[in-house]
Amino acid sequence: MPKKKTQEEFKVSGAGILKKIEEIIKEGNARKIIIKNEKDEVVMEFPVTIGVVGVVLAPILAAVGAIAALASHCTVIVEKNK
Repeated sequence: MPKKKTQEEFKVSGAGILKKIEEIIKEGNARKIIIKNEKDEVVMEFPVTIGVVGVVLAPILAAVGAIAALASHCTVIVEKNK
């Protein structure tokens, strides 16, 4: 039986986006994270796999940091398996 997917959306400021992404990853139940800008355009989308280590996440978090520096408001969408 296929797993059901759920989505959560968070509106964050550019400064809070990196903190929110780190918090979501630490929770450990996210499957995919999508970041959209003020115009509702997808800026970044990446899978979150179980057992991801910091070395693998470093480039992703650096890219998220760059987006945070340019964006004033973003929407973070988290896909989770139920």
